[in-house]
Amino acid sequence: MSLKNDKFPSSAAFDAINTAISASEADRKDAIKQGNAVFAFTLKNAAGETDSWHIDLKNKGTVGKGLGEKPTVTLQLSEADFGSLVAGKANAQRLFMSGKLKIKGDVMKATKLDPILKKAQTKAKL
Repeated sequence: MSLKNDKFPSSAAFDAINTAISASEADRKDAIKQGNAVFAFTLKNAAGETDSWHIDLKNKGTVGKGLGEKPTVTLQLSEADFGSLVAGKANAQRLFMSGKLKIKGDVMKATKLDPILKKAQTKAKL
């Protein structure tokens, strides 16, 4: 089942992240060890619509639609900025400082997401 939403082109990255963390049992366990949190994303597209996805790196090591179960940290940003972030063209810290990325919950856990996104960069073609 694809996690992509056609109204949010960069949402294809969630499929790439899912592929990266579920490539093998070792990859999944490594991702859970690195992340140890549930990361929720709320993206807003150019039309002003929002949609949510989550990366569970606390219990299951899976990616899914919706905010997930008790997210440790929720990241809100535009669909375009998320695409740039996953492609490695944007810096999460700069997006946060400029107000383009809003974080609710454990801000320090958000820093644990970087290696996970880097794994997906090699697989995502955005």
